[in-house]
This record gives sequence, C-alpha cells and structure tokens, in this order.
Amino acid sequence: MKAVELNEVDQETQLMTRETQKNGCVKVTVPENAGVKYTGLSKDELMKITSTAGWVQTRRALLALFLLGWARLMMVSVQYFLFLSFSVGVEEKLDYLTQMKVKGLILGPIHTVQEDQLDTLDLVSVKSAVGTENDLKSLLDQAHKKGIPIVLNLTPSYDTASVWFNNVTAVAEKIKDACTHWLRKGFGGVFLPDLRDIMTTKSWPSIQAIFNKTEETKQVALMGSVTSLSADEVSLVLNRSGVDLLLTGLPDPAETGVTKKLYSSHLQTSLGWSLSGRTLGSLASRTPAAPIRLYQMLLFTLPGTPVFSAGDEVGLKAGEKPQIMWDLENPAEEKNATAKTLREERIAVRDFFKALSDLRGKERSLLHGEYVSLHSSATSLAFLRLWDQSERFLTAMNWGNDPVTMILSNSDLPAQAQVRLTTDAANLAVDSMVSLEKLQLGPKQAVLLSYPYAG
Repeated sequence: MKAVELNEVDQETQLMTRETQKNGCVKVTVPENAGVKYTGLSKDELMKITSTAGWVQTRRALLALFLLGWARLMMVSVQYFLFLSFSVGVEEKLDYLTQMKVKGLILGPIHTVQEDQLDTLDLVSVKSAVGTENDLKSLLDQAHKKGIPIVLNLTPSYDTASVWFNNVTAVAEKIKDACTHWLRKGFGGVFLPDLRDIMTTKSWPSIQAIFNKTEETKQVALMGSVTSLSADEVSLVLNRSGVDLLLTGLPDPAETGVTKKLYSSHLQTSLGWSLSGRTLGSLASRTPAAPIRLYQMLLFTLPGTPVFSAGDEVGLKAGEKPQIMWDLENPAEEKNATAKTLREERIAVRDFFKALSDLRGKERSLLHGEYVSLHSSATSLAFLRLWDQSERFLTAMNWGNDPVTMILSNSDLPAQAQVRLTTDAANLAVDSMVSLEKLQLGPKQAVLLSYPYAG
C-alpha cells in the first residue's frame, strides 16, 4: 500500500484564511504576544520518548482515527452529486455519467409503498416497476468499478406531501433496518429527507451508530435534507444530526451574508446546495426564470457540494422525458429545424456544465477555497474563491433584465483577469483578458474569471 504523507492530506482538508498564516504545509496561528519562549525537547529527548511503547500505541491509534475520518470525508467531498431514478438501462449509462464527471449518485427511491398506507411500506425490497435485485446488484458492481459511489434515497412516502406518513416514530424503526440491509448490499450511503423530524426520534442514535461502525460500513455516508430554514436553523440541524452531508435549498444569491455565515462554522463538505428536486422541479423550470447556465455556474463555484437532478445538465424542463439526455448524440431524425436547434442548444448547455465540472475537479480554489464577497445586489453577485497559492477564481453574474457595472475591490485582485467560462462570448470571449476595476455584464449573463496567485 502506498504511504500517504500527512501534510498532503492537510492541504486538502484545511481551510486557509487570512487570519491564519502558513508555514510550509501546516496551518499555524501566530499570536501577537508570544510571551515566554518555549525551546521544546532536544532531538535525543524526543527520540527517546517517541520510542516508548505507550507513545507508539498512541500514534497508531491517532493515525487510525485520522484515516477513518479522512475516508468518511472523501466519501462526500466530491465534485457533485446527481439525483437519478433507478430503472433498467441505467447501468448502460454509466459511461455517460463518467464523461460528465459525476462523482456520486443518489439513486431511487426503489422500494414499494402505497399512498398514505404505512402498513404497505417495504423499504428492503425493489419494486418490480424499476427492475430486480439482480439489476440493482449489477449496477452497484459496475458503478463501483468506475469509482462512482451510489447513495440510496430512502424517502419513505415519495409521492405524497407527508414523507413520514405523519408517524415518523414508526417509520424510523423501519429506516434503521433498511439502512443495515442496503449498506450490506453495497450502497455507499443513505439519503433521508426532512431530517428535522427523524433526528428527534429515539431511533436516531441507533441509525447514526450504523454509519459509525468501522468495519462493516467503511466509507459510507449518512445524508439528509432540510428545507425552508434560516442559516442558524441549518447550522443547528447539522450539528445535532451528525450527518456527513446536509442538503438544503440554496439561499437567495443576493444574501451573501447567509452563505458566509453558514461556512464560518462548518466544513465546506458538510453542506450541499440544490436548486432542483422533488418539490422544486427541474433547474430549467425555476421561477423566476434565468438561463440555466447561470444556475449551473453558481452551484459549481460556491463553496460546498452541489447537487443536481438528472436532466439539469442538459436543461430538461418539468415533464420532459429523461431519455432525452441519453439520446442527444444519436437522436432520431429531426422532422423540422426547431427540433434540431433545440438539440444543439441542449448539447451546448451540457458542454458548459461539463466544463464547469472539469474545472471544479482540478482547481483547489473551487473545491476547498475561501469565499470572499465582492459585490451583491438584488439582481447581481460577484465573489472570489481563494486557496493558498493556487489559481484564484472570480464568479460574476447578472440575472436581472438590465446591464450592470460592478465596482470590485479587494487586496488580492489584479488589474485584469482571464475569462475561463462565459455566457456572453460576444463581449467576454474565452481566454480574453478583462479589466476588474469596472466589470460590465449584460442582462442574464455570467462569467467565470481566473488569475494567478501573486504573493
């Protein structure tokens, strides 16, 4: 097994801010008044102590705990998650998902239930309408080979407003048994909706314990969601529930203070953002309407883990068949120019999505970086993502109906930055250099800029 240097891991997991000074690969806070000078142990004294049996055992225990925690963190520290329904044929689309740089799937629900009938709820069987257990096993095996973990959506009553049948206590016991069952089948985690309800039941500690085991459930994640909560309420749920990833609706982009407040007390990987889903509909059908590329750019460049619904990458609207996204490359013959134009537009949206995913996957500033607000209004937003000495990224967007001029000011900003992705190629061409003193954006436009670390 290849040895892993701890300083390499530390760079990936620790957030570096201006209040923290960097010494090599270790984050060190430098006090203003050092006080009494501490000389530490000599080399001979240190070697003598570290060779004792007690210290060797302590080091091993600490390393084991560190690696276990790192494995759990890496499970949810992915470029993005994609909600996807399970049906026969999904396995054949894994290559497509790999090309789109999907690093995690939230699959399902797959269980059988009748509307408002708690006694028919069977969380450990696969409903015949979506496939068989053999189909599911084959999908899990192939996804594992491609490095795509699959999380099971265990929403109990998924076609009604009350997901817990108005009896969360009874459902929680079934959830506990289902978690054990499906993790043994090879799922990489479990997703639960409306977390505020189930986390207060007496079954919740037992559910958490299933995911805290170190052998049977290694590298599995417990995920949940909440809706319509304030920043303080989201923080409270995240702290009390102990989930690895808490998915919530994205706050109003104009309220940059909300995002900053959430990330001031939590690891970025602990929070997931979504603008689509079971109750919100598709990304392309949101109200108020804005070009889907603006939503894609916002989710991919904010801190945290972006979560999309299948079809968001090509701009599917509510009611359109998901099969469309698989058939873009080999479509049936278009009967008119309108259909051809629509297909070309969807391919362009998909290419934009993939370009964002590629950047997020390889740029540390986008994956781990500090969030710095530069501009905020009711219809426009600009912010920086900074990480150590890595390339800096600046997101600017205008979802309003009028042009906007942004006066950007920050000690880290250079005079110009390079255009990396844009929705306004006529005025902000890719790879061109633009002035940051007064950045101009047209209506319904967005741009992603970058510039190098300058010391």
